[in-house]
Amino acid sequence: MSEYKNMKKTARIKEVAIKSVTCLLLLFWAFLVLFPFYWMILTSVKSYGAYNSEYIPKFYTLAPTLQNYVDAFTTVSLGKYLSNTLVFTVITTMLMLAVVILAAFAFARLEFKGKQLMFVIFLSMMMIPNELVVITNFVTITNLNLRNSFAGLILPSVMSVFYIYLLKENFEQIPDSLYYAAKVDNTSDFKYLLRVVLPMSKPTLITIILLKVIECWNSYVWPRLITDKESYFLVSNGIQEIRENGFGRENIPAMMAAVVVISAPLLLLFIMFHKKVMAGVSRGGIKG
Repeated sequence: MSEYKNMKKTARIKEVAIKSVTCLLLLFWAFLVLFPFYWMILTSVKSYGAYNSEYIPKFYTLAPTLQNYVDAFTTVSLGKYLSNTLVFTVITTMLMLAVVILAAFAFARLEFKGKQLMFVIFLSMMMIPNELVVITNFVTITNLNLRNSFAGLILPSVMSVFYIYLLKENFEQIPDSLYYAAKVDNTSDFKYLLRVVLPMSKPTLITIILLKVIECWNSYVWPRLITDKESYFLVSNGIQEIRENGFGRENIPAMMAAVVVISAPLLLLFIMFHKKVMAGVSRGGIKG
């Protein structure tokens, strides 16, 4: 009996030790992930003189200031960059959502000749390097005289093979009996999609919307290639203009203030919906 108690006590000690080590490792990892954000915010509230007088960087400030945030909007057109990015993000996300929903429903539910072959070709497009796609898109948009326009920014981003695949897998999890019952009630495929499929796929749809918003907000290479007018700059390539023309290479606090302003919407969005993102991704990848 005493031997059994010793074994149970040893197992409990081992379990506590494993949990303690796991917690320490997670705390250390959280520190590594969150420290850059803390440093970014800290630097953004330091004055220009205080920052440059620090021969050894300090992890705190006794005289925080918001002047850097004022400079971010007055020295350069950061407000214009934010509005451009918002327009680009909203329109691109809405168009992309319409395209991928219809394509995913067609592959998941409709029957037509060559469906499997077409879907395989779609998946094979994911193997093509993005650099090659950027080159072909650039030539196409240039030939259509759509450079320096929102149409040129938006059109190459309204289709995603990955999102079509994710939605298709999710749509296929919906029982066939619901589709046949809808047909008995003389419901069209489009009404079935709107009234049954989309409400049941809400977590995956939210995930796709959030991922697309983040993708558009962080877009840099394509906007940099297709626009050279300040009136069409997005926040990502606007940061470069901020560095070169607005603040100079040495005013790091002002640059950090601009980065905080640009990053804040995405951070808040992800914090609000991170559970939906995880649920949508896991649901889209499981069949049953």
